[in-house]
Amino acid sequence: MTDHALLLVNLGSPASTEVADVRRYLNQFLMDPYVIDLPWPLRRLLVSLILIKRPAASAHAYASIWWEDGSPLVVISRRLQEAMKVQWTQGPVELAMRYGEPSIESTLQRLAAQGIREVTLAPLYPQFADSTTTTVIEEAKRVLRERDLDMRLSTLPPFYDQPEYLDALVASAKPYLEQAFDHLLLSFHGLPERHLHKLDPSGHCLKGDDCCRTASPAVLANCYRAQCLRSAELFAQRMGLRPEQWSVSFQSRLGRAKWIEPYTETRLDELAAQGVKKLLVMCPAFVADCIETLEEIGDRGREQFVEAGGESLQLVPCLNDHPDWAAALKVLCERAPLMI
Repeated sequence: MTDHALLLVNLGSPASTEVADVRRYLNQFLMDPYVIDLPWPLRRLLVSLILIKRPAASAHAYASIWWEDGSPLVVISRRLQEAMKVQWTQGPVELAMRYGEPSIESTLQRLAAQGIREVTLAPLYPQFADSTTTTVIEEAKRVLRERDLDMRLSTLPPFYDQPEYLDALVASAKPYLEQAFDHLLLSFHGLPERHLHKLDPSGHCLKGDDCCRTASPAVLANCYRAQCLRSAELFAQRMGLRPEQWSVSFQSRLGRAKWIEPYTETRLDELAAQGVKKLLVMCPAFVADCIETLEEIGDRGREQFVEAGGESLQLVPCLNDHPDWAAALKVLCERAPLMI
């Protein structure tokens, strides 16, 4: 074994479905300035208001999808960690969560105590956003700086258009798309529109229907929406889907701010009204099934679609610990560039 560790990082989960644990988790998550990008006093006020009622509702949602051995996101991420131990031969493979446990801080400190001097940091997000990729990188840099850890850090960049990722996505989804279906909805996690504008000093984003298709490389590098659409297009091409067989939407809105469109909840009603009976839904912004896929789409989304006139909604599982995904992730991580 060498001294080059691989650190997989996913979003995180409450420690349990108890309201107190959910409230603690939501507070850490929502107080991240990369998630709610308001000045601290306004963010604190808004989050305090959210935490009055939301923890109880979220606890109920978590309880509906919780597995016997814990949070699906954490359990699946640990399965991927075990699969990566076979793939990654340069050193140990660790798992951390940006929110909740195990934390990035405790994991990096443990690796340093083991004599590890080089770490490949792998934020498990295909598309770039400040609220996912940036906050993971900045937290790791903070820990190295404040704990004075002697480590070199390489970082896995967004891989939304990488052939290895797309091929793994096809391999995992193919059994579901080989069955009879009327339409495939690719539902990505949403973002407030202001997150896109903030990272686009050129003023290109959301200025027209084709803005994402005509984005320059500089804009594309930071545009979550454009990267989502690119992932969807490349996946559809690989699957041989006709344009009318699939569409894209964005889910998980929070608050009153304008989020990127089209909204998944709106598309579900529209597709049912258009006569779609057998609907498949994939969530390619996630590499592991979680509350946003299992509960928001698999439960509430299915109920909404059926009530609107559809017959069935089949949630296509995320990559999870699919062997093709583990093999692809190894290749992607091996070419991750040195950051610090």
